[in-house]
Amino acid sequence: MARHFTDKIIEGDCIEELKKLAAGSVDLVFADPPYFMQLGGALTRPDQSNVDGVDDEWDKFEDFAAYDAFTRAWLSEARRVLKPNGAIWVIGSYHNVFRLGAALQDLGFWILNDIIWRKTNPMPNFKGTRFTNAHETLIWAARSKEAKYTFHYDALKMLNDELQMRSDWTLPLCTGAERLKNREGRKLHSTQKPEALLHRVVLATTRPGEVILDPFFGTGTTGAAAKRLGRHYIGIERDPSYAEGARARLKKVKPVSIEDLAVTKSKKEEPRVPFGQVIEAGLIHPGAWLIAPNGKRARVRADGSLALGEATGSIHRIGALASDAPACNGWTFWSLETKAGPKPIDLFRREIRRQMAMAPGA
Repeated sequence: MARHFTDKIIEGDCIEELKKLAAGSVDLVFADPPYFMQLGGALTRPDQSNVDGVDDEWDKFEDFAAYDAFTRAWLSEARRVLKPNGAIWVIGSYHNVFRLGAALQDLGFWILNDIIWRKTNPMPNFKGTRFTNAHETLIWAARSKEAKYTFHYDALKMLNDELQMRSDWTLPLCTGAERLKNREGRKLHSTQKPEALLHRVVLATTRPGEVILDPFFGTGTTGAAAKRLGRHYIGIERDPSYAEGARARLKKVKPVSIEDLAVTKSKKEEPRVPFGQVIEAGLIHPGAWLIAPNGKRARVRADGSLALGEATGSIHRIGALASDAPACNGWTFWSLETKAGPKPIDLFRREIRRQMAMAPGA
């Protein structure tokens, strides 16, 4: 029987446990699958001390065919459990990210972006035989080309000091107090991701109350970011020690208060308000004059159109005519002529939207 629950860590094989989840039950998948790094032996520093790299059993596969079969199996199940408008994030290195990308496209996902996570503190290339591997790649893809996925563009712009967020993110590796340790004081997981990375992913592409699935839960970074930001999580992890560490970690996470979860909304998310609705509401009356930045004046008519000389039309069309431009946003172009001076008509649209937001059931 398909299961549908949240805020749980499921111990077991990711593919088998994914099969047990209800179809169309999650809003976002974040996956940090095995990299299949194919290490050829122990790695040492110049002083001959060993580097604590990724040599875990979960990262070992017989060959590329076995890895590809595994990848397609879990991605197929991830797509099944996603809602129609859901999306997925997959992170990888040069060892596997190209194979992940091909599998995503073959299975019907629609790739939206690849993000370069540039590490401020990468591990050096001790052998001196290659460039220092200073980044990882995240692939963000919608469940399908038709999916109406979530993206808080303006919130990410605000996070970046009101500059458009780029596809290269500079963030440090997970170190210090954030890094979970085992009983011997060594790092519990070899590839624990920084919560800052997941904060950005969760904030950008989910809404409060939505469900995020991580089929390779590890030490619970996805769950920590989800819980802190008022989202729900489902984690699948086959290693009992990782799951135990994640549970202890999540108990300490304090969610952000509900009033602080609101994000800066995109104008595209705001309800459309025709200029005629401003006339109907009595905020601007027929016969009033609108004035353009260049001093040209247009008269408001009862049906919400404007008259400029012999020409009539919408605030946008007449705005384009008045400015001799191919197109015009009439809301930001025109101002109402008043005794106190010009008053931008966009203020009246904002008032309509405020009233709409206060209406019962809004």
